[in-house]
Amino acid sequence: MSEDKLQDITGMLREWSGGNQDGLERLLPVVYKELHRQAAAYLRRERLDHTLQATALINEVYIKFVDQKSLDFEDRTHFFAISARLMRQILVDHARTRHREKRGGTDAIKVELEDASNVGIEAKNIDLIALDEALDRLSKIDPQQAQLVELRYFSGLSLDETAHALRISRATAARDWNVAKAWLKRELTR
Repeated sequence: MSEDKLQDITGMLREWSGGNQDGLERLLPVVYKELHRQAAAYLRRERLDHTLQATALINEVYIKFVDQKSLDFEDRTHFFAISARLMRQILVDHARTRHREKRGGTDAIKVELEDASNVGIEAKNIDLIALDEALDRLSKIDPQQAQLVELRYFSGLSLDETAHALRISRATAARDWNVAKAWLKRELTR
């Protein structure tokens, strides 16, 4: 994406944050491709029979954004970080609903990891609800590490993109990523 296009996104976000709904209408076609990439990347890790598709996930995110009364985006990176958090919430809610409905709620919902080592887990499947709960616990200990995992895992951002989003150095991001992976591995394999 060109630098001009990136600045346009930031401008549209500021318009929308300022209460101009036209900013949102102009913004969505521009950011749709990136949101779709994020949603598709995450859904590829979901179980094969998952009923939520990338387009539906983006629509849910859109609805949540529209329902917000006051939004204040710093820039496009902040927008995509909030989008990742909304996707996480929607997918966890979807998993919890399915978990309750299926066999009286006795089956855990699993997510496929393309590369299990991305979160330091040896197994191919991770219980999405357990991951969400572990991230909530991690956010109480180290909010930056939890946000880093969220951006890497749920948004599929690279280490460099994540460092930029969090406004930290790449070295700090790499160190926090390694610590967070080790912590999550311990929590999820107890």
